[in-house]
Amino acid sequence: MRFEACAVYILANLNRSVLYVGVTSDLLKRIPEHRARLNPRSFASRYRVESLVHFEPFQDIVAAIEREKQLKSWTRAKKIALVEKANHDWEDLWPGIAG
Repeated sequence: MRFEACAVYILANLNRSVLYVGVTSDLLKRIPEHRARLNPRSFASRYRVESLVHFEPFQDIVAAIEREKQLKSWTRAKKIALVEKANHDWEDLWPGIAG
């Protein structure tokens, strides 16, 4: 998958019990922010969702925001199916795109 800066992404915690859907105009900047827990009160920090298990690149941030809204409305089961379609083993994709 070709990487673009704008992206919708799904993070998971270590035991996959919590999923986080987000959107960003700069994925290469945003994921390290999650991992550094810059905002200790944020959902991602409190639940330690740091493993990038799915992402969809976009050239247009408006399209990315629409997709984020769509994914957030999905059931947990549907989000899991989306992750497992391309990432069956729930590997952390971050090292592959971080370079």
